[in-house]
Amino acid sequence: MTYFRPDIADLPAYVAGKNPEDPDVIKVSSNEMPFPTLPGVAAAVSGRIGQLGNYPDMGNTLLREAIAAYHETSVANVVVGNGSTALIEKFLTAVCTAGSEVVMPWRSFEAYPIAIRVAGGTPVPVPVRADGKPDLAAMLDAITHRTRAVMVCTPNNPTGAALTHEELHRFMRSVPSEIPVLIDEAYVDFVAMDNPVRGIELTREFPNAISLRTFSKAYGLAGIRVGYALGAADVMAGFTKVATPFGVNMLAQTAAVAALQERPAVDRRVATIVKEREKLVRALRALEWNGPEPQGNFVWFNLGEEAERFARFCAEEKIVVRTFADEGVRVTVAEPQASLRLVRAYKKFRA
Repeated sequence: MTYFRPDIADLPAYVAGKNPEDPDVIKVSSNEMPFPTLPGVAAAVSGRIGQLGNYPDMGNTLLREAIAAYHETSVANVVVGNGSTALIEKFLTAVCTAGSEVVMPWRSFEAYPIAIRVAGGTPVPVPVRADGKPDLAAMLDAITHRTRAVMVCTPNNPTGAALTHEELHRFMRSVPSEIPVLIDEAYVDFVAMDNPVRGIELTREFPNAISLRTFSKAYGLAGIRVGYALGAADVMAGFTKVATPFGVNMLAQTAAVAALQERPAVDRRVATIVKEREKLVRALRALEWNGPEPQGNFVWFNLGEEAERFARFCAEEKIVVRTFADEGVRVTVAEPQASLRLVRAYKKFRA
């Protein structure tokens, strides 16, 4: 560690969901989709296997064109990266300076404070509201002359609660125009509430708004790593300048283009998860679960010091969950069998 900056030693470690060795155990810790790869995606990727000796298109031309067409915007408003997390890292590295701060909700996506510190900034965590939503009023109060960026996650990971468009629009009107706001919409496809955030619409109205999307969740491409950002053309141009050369590999570009072409199938899969989420929430509410109303493909158990005890009951039911020590447990909505096991575990925990 002597080669690194002193603060690197104090970085929190990102904790990935564990892969079970027992085939009877269901993994519901990483918010993955419980479906096989889309057929069109598998066929498209297979067709490029013989070309792996060539560099990918550095400009991600076909993919950016496909994304722009899907969102009815210009290619100049699209930047593609090696997952939306990599885009966050790149952006923060480009905007943070010595002594700068980045305001973010907390608890939220655990990669945020890591990315901020690696960029040389200081995270300014603002506790989420009791309902699991980012506390936008408190986040506004946390903005100072040192603030270089603001993070907003909706639906918020891991609490699952989502902001309304009106809430975020009001927030954007109050944020100084010189401060960029990164709107992390990784789970936007699963939102079923009224007046959901329309991040792309916000990017058209506010030049400092950037919408971040991913192919890892609804499209089921977590293993191939590709995401994108949408925003004002001049901001995206700056984004492109700091991008890793050839950062999105050939298979990722091919898979993402094919996945957009299979959007009807994606929508059907999302609808299946949303329906399963509704059934699961009803069953948990009957057991007096009082977690935030989930709008992602996961549910949150705000258990504090009891989190690890609940995780043990889940392990006994052969499901692997994501435990945040002394805070809570996040569980992915997956196949019905996983939901049944989760409800049994929670019933035993309550007893």
